[in-house]
Amino acid sequence: MAPAFVSDERAVTVSVERLWKVCLDVHSLPKVCAGFIDAVEVEGNGGPGTIHIMKLNPAADAGSVYKTKIVVCDSATHVLKAEVLEVKSKVGNLKSHSTETKLEATGDASCVAKLTVEYELKDGASLSPEQEKMIVDGYFSMLQMIEAYLVAHPAEYA
Repeated sequence: MAPAFVSDERAVTVSVERLWKVCLDVHSLPKVCAGFIDAVEVEGNGGPGTIHIMKLNPAADAGSVYKTKIVVCDSATHVLKAEVLEVKSKVGNLKSHSTETKLEATGDASCVAKLTVEYELKDGASLSPEQEKMIVDGYFSMLQMIEAYLVAHPAEYA
């Protein structure tokens, strides 16, 4: 079976520039996403091929490790695409899984985050709409943590 795609977007109440800076500064995520990400390891220079290993807080009930490889990191268009190498999935046995996030300015202090998740299950089945929503909501919950941090700390990443 061919890979399936699920897409969604969310409005964010911080500028695209500030949000993009946090996306590039993965070492800040344990602070910005306190209680969810405990530590981050980076293998590479931040560009394509870079491996990010996020050690997740057990209380978050999202597994213990989220490991990705950067495929695209385009600061001009604010596009970040990553291949997911390791993750605990609550929706099925994933054969492959990748994400693309595109940030688009909607004002001086606002933007929209557009997310596309491509996935394929090992058994060739499809996820239900509820399971696809779980995947998207998981990514957007991290985005909400970043947004809340930036709103609470307006001088950071300015």
